[in-house]
Amino acid sequence: MRLPRPGRIVLSILVAVAIAPAELGAAPQTRSAKQQAPPQYVALPLTRSGQNHLLVRAYINGKPASLGVDTGAPVSAIALSKRQYFKLSGISSGSKLPTRLQINGAYNNVAIVRQFRLGALNLVDEPVVTVDLSGSSKAARVLHEEEIDGILGADILFPTQAVLDCQKQLLILKIDPDAKGGAPGVEFRGLKKMPLRVSEGYNLYVDGAINGAPARLMVDTGAFATLLHRGFVRQMRIPLHETQFSSSAVNLKQRGVEVARIRRLSVGTVDILGKDVGVIDLDGLIHRGLLRSSPPVAGLLGAEILRSHHAIIDFGTRTLYMRPYGDQPRPNPGRNSREVGAIERDLFAE
Repeated sequence: MRLPRPGRIVLSILVAVAIAPAELGAAPQTRSAKQQAPPQYVALPLTRSGQNHLLVRAYINGKPASLGVDTGAPVSAIALSKRQYFKLSGISSGSKLPTRLQINGAYNNVAIVRQFRLGALNLVDEPVVTVDLSGSSKAARVLHEEEIDGILGADILFPTQAVLDCQKQLLILKIDPDAKGGAPGVEFRGLKKMPLRVSEGYNLYVDGAINGAPARLMVDTGAFATLLHRGFVRQMRIPLHETQFSSSAVNLKQRGVEVARIRRLSVGTVDILGKDVGVIDLDGLIHRGLLRSSPPVAGLLGAEILRSHHAIIDFGTRTLYMRPYGDQPRPNPGRNSREVGAIERDLFAE
């Protein structure tokens, strides 16, 4: 990705779609180090970047790391530039794991993290892909914020039956796989409940509609904002307007972002009225004919809606909870307020 031209803002989408992680083995299993009387859950506070990504602090082979929590990424990843720093191991010759995985049309090497620690949860011999995160890094430097070291994906979120609170910025992981019941202390009162569809590649989809036309949306905390596929929007004959924004994603070229006013954006039973959303070409990010299926996957349900509607994503029960439109307070942008505020005012304001 090239540095943005003066007056142009470039934001990154983290790994949206990768090859099915079943190639890394069977359904993912939690690998937790043995310890006496371990806690059953761990609650991890998250921070929010100027690119609207949720970040979690982890330790990779004993070294601190900042990871983007990305519900659109089937496989966790470490920045290629940090492979030596974190002392990642290669795949041994006798291993059944693949040495490479395809992400957004290009192949990336698989490596092993000997110790992957998230709070009190310690995963051992965890496979990850090494990816070029230079696009996200350049955007982070433009926004004068910390660069991320990698991505926490569905291969860890599913087996730990993660509960992700997008407004309270809290990630709860199950340490003891035999623990009964749901994550403690999670408040669902006042939230609408809707089932999530999970693909073979561990992507999450929710049923919805765009101006009454049935469609599905990928639930993607790695997307800086809600983004619809340009082809779908044009087919619906919804007017488009140019913006100063561009987006970048792993293994894909930078793409311009347009904006469209959606009269009614329905996410399950939650209707969002008069919503401006980003519009980009999602070819390469959404695969296997899903853009043209029936109903089509029309886009990515991104960070700004998930935050403002107090979304809670429950990986254990495969459920999305959201507060109905108008019931939630408008969140403050927090740090990097000028950049985030500009995004909300000009493109993603409700």
